[in-house]
Amino acid sequence: MVLDPEKGALTGERNVLVDDGVITAVSGEAVPRKDAQVCDLEGRTLMPGLCDAHVHVTAVTPDFAALRHWSPSYVTARAAEVLEGMLMRGFTTVRDAGGADFGLARAIDEGYLAGPRILFCGKALSQTGGHGDMRSPGEHGLGECFCCAGLGHVCDGVTEVRRAARNEIRKGANQIKIMASGGVSSPTDRISNLQFSIEEISAIVAEAEAAGLYVMAHAYTADAVNRALTCGVRSIEHGNLLDRGSIDLFQKMDAFLVPTLSTYHALWDEGVEAGLPADMHGKIAEVMDAGMAALELADRNGVRIAYGTDLLGAMHRHQSNEFTLRAQVQAPDSIIRSATTVAAELFGLAGQIGVVAEGARADLLVVDGNPLDDLALLQDQGRHMPAIMKDGVFCKNELG
Repeated sequence: MVLDPEKGALTGERNVLVDDGVITAVSGEAVPRKDAQVCDLEGRTLMPGLCDAHVHVTAVTPDFAALRHWSPSYVTARAAEVLEGMLMRGFTTVRDAGGADFGLARAIDEGYLAGPRILFCGKALSQTGGHGDMRSPGEHGLGECFCCAGLGHVCDGVTEVRRAARNEIRKGANQIKIMASGGVSSPTDRISNLQFSIEEISAIVAEAEAAGLYVMAHAYTADAVNRALTCGVRSIEHGNLLDRGSIDLFQKMDAFLVPTLSTYHALWDEGVEAGLPADMHGKIAEVMDAGMAALELADRNGVRIAYGTDLLGAMHRHQSNEFTLRAQVQAPDSIIRSATTVAAELFGLAGQIGVVAEGARADLLVVDGNPLDDLALLQDQGRHMPAIMKDGVFCKNELG
């Protein structure tokens, strides 16, 4: 059985041929296979690899203030475990929202590290005192001096933000990330803060679009969400406090929402133990419950919603819990689309990933049952996935 995310249904028994990392045939009839390896799935479900549109693969601790002092090589070594865990949960493509770079993505592409392919933004752009500025109130120094292993780059004014965006583009970014509001893990801002001016956001969007890229924006409040959308931002991250006006703007601007419910629950339960500074724990309550209401409002009104998690440190293991949380307000087929075809469209990779179709990359999962009937099959650290394939190569094969 093959799962078609767009139809939200199983298509019945199919023969799928993979050649040189690409699906070359999907048919109800026998397909020419020459000397191909044959795998009989024995009634299991074949589905496309999953996508996570908001990860931080180098966030090996939730204490970002400490992370910026760590050696990049040490962070990479720690990130290897995070990346392999994602792949073994069935995530074959992830979009990094700050921290990963060209070198890490290339190491995966060339097989030096096991993990999903990474669509990276490099450093997330932040104003002074914004969500990407991890200096304490008593600390001094320029943003460029402390972001070696961190996730953000501090820049102010139209000239600086243009230069920062161009530099991330130069370094191979797949998209540009900005901090458009306050956040949970930053030490000197409030959730309600508006960050970057309209002129600065518009300049960053213009630079991204000139390079054929787009901007993703961290934003919580309706004011921050609406201002970012008006400036041409394509992807809103979190959006927990959006309003009805935001919904209208998502539709008008043809933009995407990427909720990240799993991270709030994980941070609330385990954050301090995992390394989150205790004085930041109280911020979580400001956004956690609102996130579910925002998701329900967006889903009910047809906003395109992609799957995202935003987990940190040891809490990365909760990546698949997003399926369970969203199931409180979304139908299973909608959630699966968010992690396949909708994410692919957001990434600009529609038809290449997120589908089992001729011409698509051979990112495939074999699942012990039908996820449309039981989303738990996509959880438990890949326990219900006897086979995981990325680019035509088995990363896991327990089919026998």
